[in-house]
Amino acid sequence: MKILKNIVPVFKLVDALKHLTEFSKEIAKARVVKDPEREREYILKSTSTWGRHLIEVYNINLNIKGKENLPEQGPVVFASNHQGYADIPVTCAALDRFQFGYVAKSDLEKVPFYGKWIGNIRSVFIKRNDSRASLRAIAEGIDLIEQGFSLLIFPEGTRSKGGQMGEFKKGSLRLASKPGVPVVPVTICGTYRVFEEHGYIKDGACVDVIIHPAIETKGMDKAAAGNLTAEVEKIVRDGLILS
Repeated sequence: MKILKNIVPVFKLVDALKHLTEFSKEIAKARVVKDPEREREYILKSTSTWGRHLIEVYNINLNIKGKENLPEQGPVVFASNHQGYADIPVTCAALDRFQFGYVAKSDLEKVPFYGKWIGNIRSVFIKRNDSRASLRAIAEGIDLIEQGFSLLIFPEGTRSKGGQMGEFKKGSLRLASKPGVPVVPVTICGTYRVFEEHGYIKDGACVDVIIHPAIETKGMDKAAAGNLTAEVEKIVRDGLILS
């Protein structure tokens, strides 16, 4: 029965693939001529167009709070809880002021069409349970940030698949503190209702996104940097209580 219920939603998802490639040529051209500003411009167009399209297609009631807390410019690191697969299009639609890629599990790189796209928007792929690979991925992410690209990380490391939130991985926000860029905590509530709650894609889910004030890490001392992950985790978790 769940397979049957997924047929129409999956066709909608396949149809939305055209938005993943809509700006790929412009992104590639900008990368070849080493024009990062133009590359970021077209990555933003790609993510926001695809995200808004899926919000509309699946009739997601997206309520965004705190949009005024988005910094005027990047690079920044967004740090969010991770409830479900829908977190990707939801954040693409909600955080639409400037470009960002994802710190994503390496398995996503193998997904047809989608894996290529998520790499093309300057994401970083990380292998679970491989500490050396994780360190290399964080170093790669820091390099991207120093080039002016922003990233979004899910410090829990995996989907919670419900309203509860797991602990943030220690050291995950070194991604921001090392290059000294702001961290923007983001609370997501309700994306698990899109798929995980029922086992099929369900139209009409209500999703809240809270964008919290940025935390400046430039000049942060060692003690504050060591406590950064716990501080951001508390802000995100408190947002779940309020939403």
